[in-house]
Amino acid sequence: MLDLVRSPALQLRLLAGKAGLGRSVSWAHVSELTDPTPWLLGAEMIMTTGIGVPRSAADQRAYLERLDDAGVSALALSAQLHVPPLHPAFFEAAERRGMPVLEVPLAVPFIAISQEVAAAAQEDARHRLGAQLQVFGALRWLAAEDLDTATLFRRLERLSGYQVFLCTPQGRPLLPGVPVPPSPDVLPAEPDAPPTIPGGFVLPVPAPGGPAGFLVAFEREGARPAGLAVVQHIATVAALQVAMARNERETLRREGAETLSELLQDVLDPATARRRLARLGLPLETDVVLVVVRGAGDDDLRRALADHPHLLLRRGDDLYVLGPPSLAGPIAELPDARAGMSRPFPPGASTRVARREAVWAATRAVESGQPMVVYGKDPTGRWLPEDTDTLAALVDHVLGEVLAYDAAHDSHLLATVRVWMEHDRRSDDTAALLHIHPNTLAYRLRRFAALTGRDLTSTAAFAEVWLALQAARRLGLF
Repeated sequence: MLDLVRSPALQLRLLAGKAGLGRSVSWAHVSELTDPTPWLLGAEMIMTTGIGVPRSAADQRAYLERLDDAGVSALALSAQLHVPPLHPAFFEAAERRGMPVLEVPLAVPFIAISQEVAAAAQEDARHRLGAQLQVFGALRWLAAEDLDTATLFRRLERLSGYQVFLCTPQGRPLLPGVPVPPSPDVLPAEPDAPPTIPGGFVLPVPAPGGPAGFLVAFEREGARPAGLAVVQHIATVAALQVAMARNERETLRREGAETLSELLQDVLDPATARRRLARLGLPLETDVVLVVVRGAGDDDLRRALADHPHLLLRRGDDLYVLGPPSLAGPIAELPDARAGMSRPFPPGASTRVARREAVWAATRAVESGQPMVVYGKDPTGRWLPEDTDTLAALVDHVLGEVLAYDAAHDSHLLATVRVWMEHDRRSDDTAALLHIHPNTLAYRLRRFAALTGRDLTSTAAFAEVWLALQAARRLGLF
């Protein structure tokens, strides 16, 4: 529109609506109808000698507002012909709506304006077609130049004349290197909502099962926007990139599960294990941990760890996770999940000890109701040996008679003493937790002392029994 007003050949004079000079004009058409809107598509410049312009102030204002509501870009009135006197209400409406009203000198034929608009439209069409063809070339760039996602979309921005944003339906980043929209308010409530938004377009990025996210394109200042068709092509490129990223993630997920399975079986030598971990994105310069998670779904856990490098494997009811210690935070926040974490160990090292630690800690988390238990945080754990034979010998030496008695009589002496010790020898609390009479508790404590030959009022005996109980827990005896 601004180029038409500035054209010295057309000699157009702006009467009102200066704020709308940035509107685009797709066509210039002559109409002498009072209401030409049923035959309009939008973005037209309506030229008239004034025959159809009403004479009253109210009708003139309604005439202009009707054209603006239909998407007309501007109204051009021929001077010195049939235009009636224009009322202030007409000009006020034009200013308020930013609807340009132009005066065409009598010496300038309407055909001259139409030719000027047609030539500009033809040039714009060539520009848009060229942009479309170059956007199609994005697939060739990917194959021939091995562009990363950020570079690819910067190039698409230069070609299209738009600033491009991508995000998931929740407003999170969809592809690495492409920013999310500055405000989530531009995202549509429905995937099939109209694409036009103030200053640009918003389109769904298609994917199986529903849109993977949305592409938002805002016109760049000083650029020549190539139109909706080009933005649609960019959305298709984004969909292809999303599909490629998903396939790559799925491949890495499967390779990660296989690698973790082999690590748990101790069939990989340290050098091979470290090469595998590096290829799967785990940092080698810091220690890793093994986590056993219970009560969580695979997909929920993957979403929680989406921003953390990790390997994930399901074995029965347990989910095994290998990664940096920072995994503890997002795993502990999962509702209803109970998890146990091993002590840190070097990447590629044997997982035999770490696995035992994580399983023990997960069992402890389930029993205590804690979302996360970290092995080694128990102050008595550091005094126990790692060797299972030594632990078994300790349990047999101290608790062997009790274990045999419980098995033969279906009694609960060991469990009773464990709960009593865990609750700092508070007999009333222990009896209430076990739903037994205090006298029954006292009898069980005396029977336990008799079978073990250890007086629980003695500090030395108490410490020995407590360590034996922790060793039994590590061995999975309860």
